[in-house]
Amino acid sequence: MILAVEERLKVSVLLAGGFLAYGGLQRPEVNPINYVTRVESPTLMLNGRYDSILPIDTVQKPMFEFLGTPPEHKQWKLNDTDHIPPINDTIKETLAWFDRYLGPAKK
Repeated sequence: MILAVEERLKVSVLLAGGFLAYGGLQRPEVNPINYVTRVESPTLMLNGRYDSILPIDTVQKPMFEFLGTPPEHKQWKLNDTDHIPPINDTIKETLAWFDRYLGPAKK
């Protein structure tokens, strides 16, 4: 939700991103479907291909497709792991994404 309403966030990385189903218990003001289309910042989504908590076709893919970010500024990377990608891959991909959109870190 914060990515949809906070203008100071210029770029984002979603680790194990996806829609969680709560059996219709979510109120509209907190339902992610009402926010995800308003996310316009460059967004990288890092997921595991074999995630049993957030399956690709029903949870991960819909969130990625609904993101309001223009296609050229969003990327979805699947690692051959379960729920959370390996930390080294996550760090590498995150730093590359931030460098691309925010520039390299200065000393």
